[in-house]
Parts: sequence; C-alpha cells; structure tokens
Amino acid sequence: MEPPLLILSVISLANIAILSALIMLFARMFAATKAQLPLGMIVVAVSLLLHNAIGAAGFFSHDMLISESVFPYMLGVGITELAGLSIFLKITMD
Repeated sequence: MEPPLLILSVISLANIAILSALIMLFARMFAATKAQLPLGMIVVAVSLLLHNAIGAAGFFSHDMLISESVFPYMLGVGITELAGLSIFLKITMD
C-alpha cells in the first residue's frame, strides 16, 4: 500500500473508532431515557461508520484505482470529518 492510501486508511479507522464510541454513548442514552433523538443519532452514526468502513476497505483493496491527484481532496474530507466527529464526541461526553 502506498503511503497516501495508508494515511487515508488510518484516518478512516480513527473515524470508525470515534463513531463506535458515539454509538455506545447514544445507546446508553436511549436505554436510560427511551427518547427518540439518541435512536436517530445511532442511525446517523451507523451510516457514517459504514461509509468509513467501505472507504477503508476500498483504500486497502483498490489502491491502483485511486489517483494521486485526488489525494489532497480526500485527505481534506477525512481530516475534516475526523475533526468534526472528535468535537461531536467531546460535546456528547460533556
């Protein structure tokens, strides 16, 4: 695997870890309150988790199909998502 794709894979895996933590937190909230909002957030987090899992799998298996010219854009999207999810996790934990 080429280094740019390794970087993208690591970012996707970090997003998956944060999303897993968010899913667990929302599941606890739902179990405690039976409110619908945490249930909706679980659905959103699961779909983002699937997006990142499919992306990471694609980076591992289809490295020859991804052009180096799109790497900066994909890196920007991955880092922005990682930053947003990190902030969302911090807010949720407070």
